[in-house]
Amino acid sequence: MIKGLIRYSIFILLAAALAYGGYRMLLPATSKTTPAEKAEKEEHSDSVALSDAKIEAAKIELAKASPGVLRDSLLLNGIVQPNQESLVQVTPRFPGIVRDVRKRIGDVVQKGDVLAVIESNQSLTQYELKASLAGTVIDRQISLGEFVSEQKSAFVVADLSNVWVDFSVYRRDLKRVSIGDQILIDPADGGPAIEAKVSYLSPVGSSDTQSAIARAIVTNSSQRLRPGLFITGRLTLSAKKVGVAVKSSALQTVENRTVVFVRNGEKFEARDVEVGDRDPQIVEILFGVLDGDVYAAQNSFIVKAEMTKGAGGDEH
Repeated sequence: MIKGLIRYSIFILLAAALAYGGYRMLLPATSKTTPAEKAEKEEHSDSVALSDAKIEAAKIELAKASPGVLRDSLLLNGIVQPNQESLVQVTPRFPGIVRDVRKRIGDVVQKGDVLAVIESNQSLTQYELKASLAGTVIDRQISLGEFVSEQKSAFVVADLSNVWVDFSVYRRDLKRVSIGDQILIDPADGGPAIEAKVSYLSPVGSSDTQSAIARAIVTNSSQRLRPGLFITGRLTLSAKKVGVAVKSSALQTVENRTVVFVRNGEKFEARDVEVGDRDPQIVEILFGVLDGDVYAAQNSFIVKAEMTKGAGGDEH
């Protein structure tokens, strides 16, 4: 009887063991992540491959990290004016009737070019109204058949190869501005800033705006500055040279880390960086990016989004 019970117990245990083994075989296989695999996964999640075509399509601007100059600056609003020292009012010599108009606003003229032909009321003879300065016609106050006199200017001709840029400086900032200060002018045309210096500070101010004029005389051979347009300038108050700098727009935050996306081959790597001083345009990099490294300077958030999307895909 006892032997029978023992045999029955052994049979039950064997059956249970076989059943458990079969159940384990039906479960999905699992594997432990080794330290090397974990490090490789972390490295993969901190980089993303983007082709040149995708970079161009996303308008990701690439730049090289390099030494830079941090500027403590003052943002000023201004207006472009013709240089009044290179401008002439062309006025009829005698009253008469306009018989011919040769030039219009925007035309470039040379000294001696005929602007209009006027018939004198006194002699009934015609005489030519000529440009006394090479430049651009920026105003015209006569029309064909109109009566004109020496009391009113007919044309204004200005040499626009150099212009005035008049900036408004509020009274609280006047003590910070001096003749000779450097100012970076932004023409808002997508090109680089134009460097100039303050050449004149008005001794009087405006009662309406409580501001005074700080003027820069700017070479304008490329015609990037057009008289009459508003413009901004950044007056440099102090400057500091730094060993490595990147654009402020390059900085991104990933998992509470400040990173810069550095191009390495066809991949962008999220480099942890330690930042130093900064100004509105650039930031000093103390650690993490080297001079000459190519990085995502504009639209770097797109690289971050692609990296996050890639990391999310790895987890599934």
